[in-house]
Amino acid sequence: MEKKPPFLVIAGPCVIESKEMLFEVAAELKRICSHFNIEYIFKSSYKKANRTSANSFTGIGDETALSYLAEVKEKFSIRVLTDIHSVEEAKLASQYVDILQIPAFLCRQTELLQAAAKTGKTVSIKKGQFLAPEDIGKAAEKVKNEGNNNIWLTERGTFFGYHNLVVDFRSFIIMKEFGYPVIYDATHSVQLPSQGEVSSGQPQFIIPLAKAAAAVGIDGLFFETHPEPQRAKSDAASQLPLNKAEEIIKQVLRIIDN
Repeated sequence: MEKKPPFLVIAGPCVIESKEMLFEVAAELKRICSHFNIEYIFKSSYKKANRTSANSFTGIGDETALSYLAEVKEKFSIRVLTDIHSVEEAKLASQYVDILQIPAFLCRQTELLQAAAKTGKTVSIKKGQFLAPEDIGKAAEKVKNEGNNNIWLTERGTFFGYHNLVVDFRSFIIMKEFGYPVIYDATHSVQLPSQGEVSSGQPQFIIPLAKAAAAVGIDGLFFETHPEPQRAKSDAASQLPLNKAEEIIKQVLRIIDN
Protein backbone atom coordinates (compact mmCIF):
# COMPACT_ATOMS: atom_id res chain seq x y z
CA MET A 1 0.00 0.00 0.00
CA GLU A 2 1.38 3.40 -1.01
CA LYS A 3 2.35 5.55 1.98
CA LYS A 4 0.25 8.68 2.35
CA PRO A 5 2.36 11.88 2.24
CA PRO A 6 2.47 13.89 5.48
CA PHE A 7 -0.19 16.54 5.93
CA LEU A 8 1.11 20.10 5.69
CA VAL A 9 0.08 23.23 7.57
CA ILE A 10 1.21 26.46 5.89
CA ALA A 11 0.42 29.47 8.04
CA GLY A 12 1.59 32.84 9.26
CA PRO A 13 0.77 36.55 9.08
CA CYS A 14 -0.27 37.98 5.73
CA VAL A 15 2.65 40.41 5.55
CA ILE A 16 5.78 40.93 7.61
CA GLU A 17 5.18 43.74 10.10
CA SER A 18 7.91 43.08 12.69
CA LYS A 19 10.41 40.40 13.65
CA GLU A 20 8.84 40.02 17.09
CA MET A 21 5.44 39.22 15.65
CA LEU A 22 6.92 36.69 13.22
CA PHE A 23 8.66 34.88 16.07
CA GLU A 24 5.49 34.88 18.18
CA VAL A 25 3.41 33.32 15.40
CA ALA A 26 6.08 30.83 14.35
CA ALA A 27 6.65 29.65 17.92
CA GLU A 28 2.97 29.03 18.58
CA LEU A 29 2.28 27.28 15.28
CA LYS A 30 5.35 25.09 15.56
CA ARG A 31 4.23 24.10 19.07
CA ILE A 32 0.77 23.15 17.78
CA CYS A 33 2.02 21.23 14.76
CA SER A 34 4.66 19.40 16.81
CA HIS A 35 1.89 18.31 19.18
CA PHE A 36 -0.05 16.85 16.24
CA ASN A 37 3.13 15.45 14.62
CA ILE A 38 2.61 17.27 11.30
CA GLU A 39 4.93 19.50 9.30
CA TYR A 40 4.59 23.22 9.78
CA ILE A 41 5.67 25.66 7.05
CA PHE A 42 5.87 29.34 7.96
CA LYS A 43 4.25 31.78 5.53
CA SER A 44 4.49 35.54 5.30
CA SER A 45 4.77 37.95 2.39
CA TYR A 46 7.93 40.04 2.41
CA LYS A 47 6.11 42.61 0.30
CA LYS A 48 2.54 43.16 -0.91
CA ALA A 49 2.50 44.06 -4.58
CA ASN A 50 -1.24 43.60 -5.07
CA ARG A 51 -3.21 46.00 -2.87
CA THR A 52 -6.69 47.47 -3.29
CA SER A 53 -5.53 51.04 -2.70
CA ALA A 54 -2.34 52.98 -3.41
CA ASN A 55 -2.48 54.01 0.27
CA SER A 56 -2.24 50.42 1.56
CA PHE A 57 0.79 49.10 3.45
CA THR A 58 3.21 47.23 1.18
CA GLY A 59 6.08 46.21 3.46
CA ILE A 60 9.00 47.14 5.69
CA GLY A 61 11.64 46.83 2.95
CA ASP A 62 12.53 43.82 0.84
CA GLU A 63 15.98 42.94 2.19
CA THR A 64 14.95 43.47 5.81
CA ALA A 65 11.79 41.39 5.47
CA LEU A 66 13.59 38.56 3.67
CA SER A 67 16.31 38.51 6.32
CA TYR A 68 13.59 38.09 8.97
CA LEU A 69 12.22 35.08 7.08
CA ALA A 70 15.70 33.57 7.02
CA GLU A 71 15.90 34.09 10.80
CA VAL A 72 12.56 32.32 11.31
CA LYS A 73 13.82 29.42 9.20
CA GLU A 74 17.00 29.09 11.25
CA LYS A 75 15.58 29.76 14.71
CA PHE A 76 12.67 27.32 14.44
CA SER A 77 14.19 24.81 12.00
CA ILE A 78 11.20 25.00 9.66
CA ARG A 79 10.64 25.60 5.97
CA VAL A 80 9.52 29.07 4.91
CA LEU A 81 7.26 30.27 2.09
CA THR A 82 6.77 33.72 0.57
CA ASP A 83 5.14 35.30 -2.50
CA ILE A 84 6.99 36.54 -5.56
CA HIS A 85 5.77 38.86 -8.29
CA SER A 86 8.54 39.11 -10.89
CA VAL A 87 11.48 37.27 -12.41
CA GLU A 88 13.87 39.41 -10.34
CA GLU A 89 11.99 38.60 -7.14
CA ALA A 90 12.23 34.87 -7.84
CA LYS A 91 16.01 35.13 -7.92
CA LEU A 92 16.15 37.31 -4.80
CA ALA A 93 13.63 35.49 -2.58
CA SER A 94 15.02 32.04 -3.43
CA GLN A 95 18.18 32.98 -1.53
CA TYR A 96 16.17 33.20 1.71
CA VAL A 97 13.19 30.82 1.54
CA ASP A 98 12.31 27.23 0.66
CA ILE A 99 9.02 27.65 -1.21
CA LEU A 100 8.09 30.32 -3.75
CA GLN A 101 4.40 31.11 -3.99
CA ILE A 102 2.86 32.38 -7.22
CA PRO A 103 -0.03 34.73 -6.36
CA ALA A 104 -3.43 33.88 -7.82
CA PHE A 105 -3.55 36.97 -10.04
CA LEU A 106 -0.18 35.99 -11.57
CA CYS A 107 -0.70 32.26 -12.08
CA ARG A 108 -0.68 32.60 -15.89
CA GLN A 109 2.53 34.66 -16.07
CA THR A 110 4.79 32.31 -18.01
CA GLU A 111 8.12 34.03 -17.32
CA LEU A 112 7.37 34.23 -13.59
CA LEU A 113 6.54 30.51 -13.40
CA GLN A 114 9.65 29.65 -15.38
CA ALA A 115 11.87 31.82 -13.20
CA ALA A 116 10.46 30.24 -10.04
CA ALA A 117 11.01 26.78 -11.49
CA LYS A 118 14.63 27.51 -12.40
CA THR A 119 15.50 28.31 -8.76
CA GLY A 120 14.96 24.64 -7.91
CA LYS A 121 12.68 25.61 -5.03
CA THR A 122 9.23 24.16 -4.49
CA VAL A 123 6.72 26.28 -6.42
CA SER A 124 3.28 26.74 -4.88
CA ILE A 125 0.81 28.00 -7.48
CA LYS A 126 -2.40 29.61 -6.32
CA LYS A 127 -5.28 28.98 -8.70
CA GLY A 128 -6.50 32.29 -10.05
CA GLN A 129 -9.94 33.45 -8.95
CA PHE A 130 -10.76 33.60 -12.67
CA LEU A 131 -9.61 30.06 -13.59
CA ALA A 132 -11.50 26.81 -13.93
CA PRO A 133 -9.75 24.14 -11.83
CA GLU A 134 -8.71 22.12 -14.89
CA ASP A 135 -6.82 25.16 -16.23
CA ILE A 136 -4.29 25.26 -13.38
CA GLY A 137 -2.63 22.23 -14.96
CA LYS A 138 -1.28 24.50 -17.68
CA ALA A 139 0.51 26.60 -15.06
CA ALA A 140 1.97 23.49 -13.45
CA GLU A 141 3.18 22.32 -16.87
CA LYS A 142 5.17 25.54 -17.31
CA VAL A 143 7.07 24.75 -14.11
CA LYS A 144 7.52 21.06 -14.96
CA ASN A 145 8.88 21.91 -18.41
CA GLU A 146 11.79 23.69 -16.71
CA GLY A 147 12.77 20.45 -14.99
CA ASN A 148 11.15 21.22 -11.65
CA ASN A 149 8.49 18.78 -10.48
CA ASN A 150 8.23 20.18 -6.93
CA ILE A 151 4.83 21.79 -7.42
CA TRP A 152 1.89 22.50 -5.12
CA LEU A 153 -1.54 23.68 -6.29
CA THR A 154 -3.64 25.89 -4.03
CA GLU A 155 -7.38 26.56 -4.13
CA ARG A 156 -8.37 30.03 -2.84
CA GLY A 157 -11.90 30.57 -4.11
CA THR A 158 -13.44 31.69 -7.40
CA PHE A 159 -15.02 35.01 -8.34
CA PHE A 160 -18.78 34.90 -7.87
CA GLY A 161 -19.95 38.13 -9.43
CA TYR A 162 -18.48 41.33 -8.02
CA HIS A 163 -16.88 41.50 -4.56
CA ASN A 164 -17.50 37.89 -3.62
CA LEU A 165 -15.80 34.49 -3.77
CA VAL A 166 -17.08 30.93 -3.54
CA VAL A 167 -15.29 27.62 -3.13
CA ASP A 168 -16.26 24.94 -5.64
CA PHE A 169 -15.36 21.76 -3.80
CA ARG A 170 -15.18 19.86 -7.07
CA SER A 171 -11.95 21.79 -7.63
CA PHE A 172 -9.99 19.64 -5.19
CA ILE A 173 -10.87 16.45 -7.02
CA ILE A 174 -10.11 17.96 -10.43
CA MET A 175 -6.81 19.52 -9.32
CA LYS A 176 -5.64 16.27 -7.71
CA GLU A 177 -5.74 14.63 -11.15
CA PHE A 178 -2.53 16.51 -12.07
CA GLY A 179 -0.63 14.47 -9.48
CA TYR A 180 0.60 17.30 -7.25
CA PRO A 181 -0.28 18.10 -3.61
CA VAL A 182 -3.45 20.19 -3.37
CA ILE A 183 -3.64 22.83 -0.66
CA TYR A 184 -6.71 24.68 0.62
CA ASP A 185 -6.30 28.38 1.41
CA ALA A 186 -8.89 28.80 4.14
CA THR A 187 -8.58 32.53 4.73
CA HIS A 188 -8.33 34.07 1.26
CA SER A 189 -11.34 31.95 0.28
CA VAL A 190 -13.54 33.97 2.65
CA GLN A 191 -12.42 37.36 1.38
CA LEU A 192 -14.84 39.91 -0.01
CA PRO A 193 -12.50 41.64 -2.48
CA SER A 194 -12.20 45.41 -2.85
CA GLN A 195 -14.73 46.69 -0.35
CA GLY A 196 -13.87 50.37 -0.66
CA GLU A 197 -10.19 50.98 0.24
CA VAL A 198 -9.56 47.41 1.43
CA SER A 199 -10.81 43.86 1.05
CA SER A 200 -13.33 42.71 3.60
CA GLY A 201 -14.07 39.15 4.66
CA GLN A 202 -16.28 36.64 6.45
CA PRO A 203 -13.97 34.96 8.97
CA GLN A 204 -16.87 33.08 10.59
CA PHE A 205 -16.70 30.69 7.61
CA ILE A 206 -12.95 29.91 7.84
CA ILE A 207 -13.24 26.80 10.01
CA PRO A 208 -16.47 25.38 8.49
CA LEU A 209 -15.08 25.63 4.94
CA ALA A 210 -11.74 24.16 6.01
CA LYS A 211 -13.59 21.16 7.46
CA ALA A 212 -15.54 20.78 4.22
CA ALA A 213 -12.32 20.87 2.17
CA ALA A 214 -10.79 18.24 4.45
CA ALA A 215 -13.81 16.01 3.89
CA VAL A 216 -13.39 16.24 0.11
CA GLY A 217 -9.66 15.58 0.36
CA ILE A 218 -6.68 17.94 0.63
CA ASP A 219 -2.95 17.47 1.21
CA GLY A 220 -2.42 20.62 3.20
CA LEU A 221 -4.09 23.57 4.87
CA PHE A 222 -3.05 27.19 4.30
CA PHE A 223 -4.27 30.02 6.48
CA GLU A 224 -3.12 33.48 7.45
CA THR A 225 -3.10 34.22 11.15
CA HIS A 226 -2.29 37.20 13.34
CA PRO A 227 -2.23 37.74 17.11
CA GLU A 228 -4.63 40.68 16.67
CA PRO A 229 -6.25 40.52 13.19
CA GLN A 230 -8.10 43.79 13.68
CA ARG A 231 -4.72 45.55 13.87
CA ALA A 232 -3.12 43.72 10.93
CA LYS A 233 -1.72 45.90 8.17
CA SER A 234 -3.08 43.60 5.44
CA ASP A 235 -6.16 41.35 5.22
CA ALA A 236 -7.35 42.36 8.69
CA ALA A 237 -10.89 41.21 7.90
CA SER A 238 -9.99 37.65 6.87
CA GLN A 239 -7.03 36.52 8.98
CA LEU A 240 -7.63 33.91 11.66
CA PRO A 241 -6.86 34.98 15.24
CA LEU A 242 -3.73 33.17 16.41
CA ASN A 243 -5.60 31.81 19.43
CA LYS A 244 -7.87 29.87 17.05
CA ALA A 245 -5.04 28.21 15.11
CA GLU A 246 -5.04 25.08 17.25
CA GLU A 247 -8.80 24.69 16.83
CA ILE A 248 -8.76 24.79 13.03
CA ILE A 249 -5.82 22.37 12.81
CA LYS A 250 -7.42 19.96 15.29
CA GLN A 251 -10.78 19.97 13.52
CA VAL A 252 -9.26 19.47 10.07
CA LEU A 253 -6.99 16.66 11.23
CA ARG A 254 -9.92 14.89 12.87
CA ILE A 255 -11.52 14.65 9.41
CA ILE A 256 -8.31 13.93 7.49
CA ASP A 257 -7.39 11.03 9.81
CA ASN A 258 -10.78 9.29 9.45
